[in-house]
Amino acid sequence: MKTILITGSTDGIGRLVAIKIAKEGHEVYLHGRNPQKLANVVSEIKEETKNENIKGFVADFSDLDVVKQMTHQIKGATSKIDVLINNAGVYNSSKSQNDDGLDMRLVVNYLAPFTLTNELIPRLKKGEKTRIVNLSSAAQSPIDYEVLAGKEMRSESETYAQSKLALTMWSFYLAKKEPSINVIAVNPGSLLNTNMVKEAFGKHWSSADKGANILYDLAVSEDYKGDSGKYFDNDRGTFAEAHPDAYNETKINKLITTTAKILAN
Repeated sequence: MKTILITGSTDGIGRLVAIKIAKEGHEVYLHGRNPQKLANVVSEIKEETKNENIKGFVADFSDLDVVKQMTHQIKGATSKIDVLINNAGVYNSSKSQNDDGLDMRLVVNYLAPFTLTNELIPRLKKGEKTRIVNLSSAAQSPIDYEVLAGKEMRSESETYAQSKLALTMWSFYLAKKEPSINVIAVNPGSLLNTNMVKEAFGKHWSSADKGANILYDLAVSEDYKGDSGKYFDNDRGTFAEAHPDAYNETKINKLITTTAKILAN
């Protein structure tokens, strides 16, 4: 039995992949922002899958202190994590910046999973054949450090694309830094039928199951056990090249150094 943490798992592809994994009897840790919604989803999944090993953890990913608090709760609940799926993400938001003045998309889509994962590395290292699946996107845009630091603003689409490239660059960095952990970045599919996509674009191209199925495979299938440090493009159904910046050591190192400085403030 694996212990599997899925962020952003109260709806969309996060919820669908949680159900698939729970049906196999694994211990599943769900995460959501809304305590009531999370509690409802935990009981719904327990009932649907006949698996009682489902726990919920609450955190608003726009607040990095709250993200850290959640990691302390997770550490208290388990001695190891075998799979982490960094699925939580935002495109449209009622507020463009969080309370620290950082762009919502860059915080939720990049800085929060960065913080969460680094806090949980000791537990992940104790996992068996540990995997981290980071949700990237076909939209990847070069990082503007004034925007990352909250000194300048850009449109939702631009900061979303920057956040997804940052996540991909960090994925490749982490794959090298932690050779015992299999780290894969994935575009789960463009315009999947999820609430986030509906709110942002008002249309979809594919079912949410398409995204959930690839997340499931990357998380547990033996087919991907030797693919750390790669980018899977589910629009094409294969591993592909990410944005060129994701392979540039100088740019990656600048991102990691700058991220550490932002998080230290």
